[in-house]
Amino acid sequence: MRMTGSLLAASAVTLKVGVVFWVVVAWRTPGGEPWDSPSFWAVIYPIALVIAAVLGACFPRHAWLWGLLLMALQVPVVAVVSGFGPLLLAGLAYALLLAVPAMAIAAAAGALRRRLAPLRNS
Repeated sequence: MRMTGSLLAASAVTLKVGVVFWVVVAWRTPGGEPWDSPSFWAVIYPIALVIAAVLGACFPRHAWLWGLLLMALQVPVVAVVSGFGPLLLAGLAYALLLAVPAMAIAAAAGALRRRLAPLRNS
């Protein structure tokens, strides 16, 4: 995959949005680890999936990548907030597992955007 200007811009936006989201979540979570929060499955993860869908719709080219990047960003944020520990690798594996639905949702949003784009030009 060659880095074009739009791909680089989409990556930069995803990095900024992801870091801000996970920093806010880590700041609001006791211990700084989002996946340990009691509200993770009911609030945090669904919000992350919505963000992945929005990023996929905004940047439909390689949309699956924005879901992966968004979910993977929780690991470096947690490492900075909580420190590096022996379970950091387990956290990475967990984040990658959580990224699968985010990738699918972002890809679906991107595909929908590409499919509807020609209709708007008609």
